[in-house]
Amino acid sequence: MTVRHTRRVFLSAATMMAAALAATACGSPQDTASGGGDTAPVKVGLVYSQSGPLASYGKQYIEGFKAGLDYATKGTGKVGDRKIELTEVDDAGDPAKAVSAAKDLIGKGSKIIAGSTASGVALQVAPIAAQNKVLFISGPAATDGVTGANKYTFRSGRQSYQDVVTAKSFIGDATGKKVVVFAQDGAFGDANDAAVKKVIGGAGATVSSVRAPASATEFTPFASQIKAAKPDLLFVAWAGTTAPAMWQTLDQQGVLASTTVVTGLDIRASWPTFGAAGSKISFLSHYFDGASDTEAAKAAKAKIPGGNLDLFHPDGFAAAQMVVRAASEGGDDVDKMIKALEGWQFDSIKGPMTIRAEDHALLQPMYQAKLSGSGTSFTAAAQKSLTGDETAPPVSQMKG
Repeated sequence: MTVRHTRRVFLSAATMMAAALAATACGSPQDTASGGGDTAPVKVGLVYSQSGPLASYGKQYIEGFKAGLDYATKGTGKVGDRKIELTEVDDAGDPAKAVSAAKDLIGKGSKIIAGSTASGVALQVAPIAAQNKVLFISGPAATDGVTGANKYTFRSGRQSYQDVVTAKSFIGDATGKKVVVFAQDGAFGDANDAAVKKVIGGAGATVSSVRAPASATEFTPFASQIKAAKPDLLFVAWAGTTAPAMWQTLDQQGVLASTTVVTGLDIRASWPTFGAAGSKISFLSHYFDGASDTEAAKAAKAKIPGGNLDLFHPDGFAAAQMVVRAASEGGDDVDKMIKALEGWQFDSIKGPMTIRAEDHALLQPMYQAKLSGSGTSFTAAAQKSLTGDETAPPVSQMKG
């Protein structure tokens, strides 16, 4: 992937304490949208990709955020009498721009910064949050490094470890299995190769890799290498305009028919790039329209333009729920915001979500998916849903 209330009753001091402890651990984000008499706005800075290579991801994030804000505040846009005032800034996927924007927003009074479409951005903004003692809720950025970055940093989306564990679920017990990673040379390929070796290799599989230059346009030699290796699982990590040719070659050379081929399911607009190979691939998925049928999903569909949820709508939606939770429970006290989020369990688009107190990992459902259709018309269906516990990453030591 990728979601409390306080009853005013006259109880004994011990019972009231128990009720207060329970209130911090469970409930609905709508129920937290109450507050005192302060009417000053809650300033929230949203720094994300409005332009640049990840602009489509950013668009889904902000649509999801606004739908989530409406849901969590019951349409008021307020916490108690305080309006949640959003300031949106485009970082264009550039860490330097994001850092500058975050500092500017903090200087203007924002106690909460959210966004970060790109992993490189999130890793640069997280230290700024710690230095300035403000809350930072990272968005679609999947890098594992955000988890445990510091006590001020949280995430509203999944992380890479959860992707790879979902891929591992296609082969069950990994002991003695052969896994091949097919990826492009470069940082993206390196990261995926390392993750598969750590997660699936660490579970007992033998992991090797076949790497192709990012400029490659002829993929038959690589398909031959993969087929000769006879893997139990082929994990494909690919990005860019050569994807259609790559998938076509793997299909024509019989790779897709000879082993289980797994890759990540990207946004809906990318699905036609799989061509005829699409129905032969097993997909790990953070989210797609129809993957869940929660009340939050129904509410989001009613607010999202076009009514179709996509990959990163849940990240924005959950971020808004977290903002409302933090502001309603913490006011302007960031330490109280942090305590209100740590260990919080809530229902969001994907279903049950838990913010792990130890390192702020966001435990959430993930999905095995299949595509059906052809041409430009594909439909995704969930083959299996994995729980937040099943895909939980190891606990990271909090760095600050």
